[in-house]
Amino acid sequence: MKTLKLLLIISILSIDFNLKSFAQETKTLPEITVSSSNYKYLNSMGDESVAQPVNMLQMRAATYDVKKSDFYEEDYDTYFVSFFIPDGKILAEYDKDGKIIRTTEKFKNIAIPKDVAKSVTERFPHWAIPKNVYYVHYSDAYGGKKMYKITLENGDKRLKVNTDENGNFLK
Repeated sequence: MKTLKLLLIISILSIDFNLKSFAQETKTLPEITVSSSNYKYLNSMGDESVAQPVNMLQMRAATYDVKKSDFYEEDYDTYFVSFFIPDGKILAEYDKDGKIIRTTEKFKNIAIPKDVAKSVTERFPHWAIPKNVYYVHYSDAYGGKKMYKITLENGDKRLKVNTDENGNFLK
């Protein structure tokens, strides 16, 4: 009976120790602050179908605080800031309060949204998509304009087409 109790206690301690060893350390994430004036930019750009690198860089531009930068001086009305990743870049113009006035964005060879890919493959069924460029032009006054420039290949033939973010072909 004593050996059974001892065996039971050792088993419980062993299980407890094993469970604790698999526990993960929890960390709190840093707080992200988006200026209320830049929500308009994020709402205009916000699209779940856009590739993750695009969303990541756009969020970085929206959360950038011009007033905390080394080059900030109250004498200037606008500031140009560039954001780069290997897949693309954003050139953003901010006013002196940190609001995004306009951006020019270019991303190369990112994942194409399903609507765009479906539209292209329906119209060009036997063509491959080896290259693409995603352009975004945002203006506080007019919102965002998004365009995909897609290179298609079929054997030794090449064709370039332009679509909007919904897959509608542009001239």
